[in-house]
Amino acid sequence: MVSRPAALTRHRRRQAGRQATAGRQAAARAVTTCLVAAGLASFGATSAGLSAARPAGATVAPHVQPAGIATSRTMVRVIAAESQYANVAAQVGGRYVRIDAVMTNPDTDPHDFEASLRVASEINQAQIAVQNGLGYDVFMSKLEAADGPRGQMVVVAGNLVRNAPDEADNPHLWYYPATMPAVAAQVAADLGRLQPWHRRYFSQRLALFDRSLLVWHRALVSLRRSGRGVAVAVTEPVANYLLQAAGLRVATPRALQLAVMNGTDPAPQDIAVQDLLIERHRVKALVYNEQVQDGVTKAFLAAARKAHVPVVGVYETMPARSYDYQHWVLSTVTDLARSIGLSTAPRSKGGSGLAPSLPTAPRGGSRP
Repeated sequence: MVSRPAALTRHRRRQAGRQATAGRQAAARAVTTCLVAAGLASFGATSAGLSAARPAGATVAPHVQPAGIATSRTMVRVIAAESQYANVAAQVGGRYVRIDAVMTNPDTDPHDFEASLRVASEINQAQIAVQNGLGYDVFMSKLEAADGPRGQMVVVAGNLVRNAPDEADNPHLWYYPATMPAVAAQVAADLGRLQPWHRRYFSQRLALFDRSLLVWHRALVSLRRSGRGVAVAVTEPVANYLLQAAGLRVATPRALQLAVMNGTDPAPQDIAVQDLLIERHRVKALVYNEQVQDGVTKAFLAAARKAHVPVVGVYETMPARSYDYQHWVLSTVTDLARSIGLSTAPRSKGGSGLAPSLPTAPRGGSRP
């Protein structure tokens, strides 16, 4: 049996031991706090040094930012001349990009576009610029040369797709099946250079985008099988790449198409040929530009409706109602097929339905 004085002595010893342990722990915490504070101060100085040495347009990994969380400071700024290119870039970049598009209104004529000071400012702040090229969006090149930041990456569709059949005089490359896969691949590569720690993420999104285009490609193949050689008329060559990929034949005189596209008066004999194509039902449909209509094109539309020739509208700027680029171009094919009484349903046999003859483009580099 332990006496009361001995028990009190033992209790006081245990209490003193606990107080000593608590003291040592508090001291350790104080030392740790000092070390952490010193480390953060050192990290801040190092980060400041990195920021000062960073070239304009480049980004540095946010050491204190957890992976997978994007903020306005960690997002890559991308600007695209046309909304369809902006949409594709957004699909590839996902949560790590901030996208701006210059031309977004499908009710305006892109050929009359004049860049504002706001557009110049957005281009100045972008790390990646995406544009069509081939003389279509010349304002982008001018502003990039004058206001673009040092080291800005410029993705030009016309530089990536060099085997388009009408490349010399038809700049509407977004309707060419090989264009957007090449643009998306270059955007993914440039994003990977700016944020190598997210390169795998960009590659995965690129693969998803490429697979999502297969539905459109299969619809083109199916339409080509059922309607190869079917004649259609056009007001200008906006969707000619798509029509050619679908195996359809554009019967409108080339000179008339280019005159309307360039805003000049078509030759009377070309207008007469177009009128006969429509009035005598030598074409199955009239494909016209929704965004550019003048007296000549309105007369063609009136003649087509009078002759009960189906009309199919196409755009130079992706309509806001479209969910994404893939659905936009797919709906154009299905509308066209429905108008001329053909089907875009793929065959049940014969593999994926993606014909090897669909055009593909070499994947080149972007301009620095």
